Amino acid sequence: MDLASVVKWFMPKEEKFRGLLALDTQNLLRATRSFSEVAGLDGSLEGRRAGAAELKAAEHEGDRITRQIFEALNSSFITPFDREDLRSLAMDLDDIVDYIEDTGQYLVLFELAESQPALRDFAAILVGLAEQIDTATGLVWNMANQKPTQDCIVRVSELENQADALYNRVTAELFTQNGREPTDILKWKVVYDGLEAACDQCKKYSNVLGNVLIKYA
Repeated sequence: MDLASVVKWFMPKEEKFRGLLALDTQNLLRATRSFSEVAGLDGSLEGRRAGAAELKAAEHEGDRITRQIFEALNSSFITPFDREDLRSLAMDLDDIVDYIEDTGQYLVLFELAESQPALRDFAAILVGLAEQIDTATGLVWNMANQKPTQDCIVRVSELENQADALYNRVTAELFTQNGREPTDILKWKVVYDGLEAACDQCKKYSNVLGNVLIKYA
């Protein structure tokens, strides 16, 4: 092996990780958009079953990409960012998609065909979060993009705050509005718990990106 080959082997495999994370954030976008379609269906359990199948496919794809990122971490001597940061980014993306997929499954398993306004609002917030995450992840590799990357991170925080307020409001409504069966209340509570957890995980992902900016600024 000549010197150039040795140097190339030791150089950070930026393109590899950049490409894998791009695939991962695009998969997150796919999952949130599929969930948004599911959330908008009113009175159609069949439609929600089809949407849940799409979410399951996105979840499987996310698992596949996560394994590839871990394999790349294990096989790379030097990485473009700290290994733990890259590992956290991959795990956070995987968790977000898992929460969204689980929630889609609960809508079907609990036979919840209603398209509640809060459900649609949560779906819209998640799409917005995924768009910001996808943009920020594409920008973070170049420190000249620090300002627009930070702008995306701030927007994620704003959207997550909206999700918190929405969660508090809809939870209160579930337990104060008359006419709902107790089992119905509990079913919807599980759904909104999952959506809140997905939004929280998006914020966690953006915090890791923020740490990367600080470390490599």
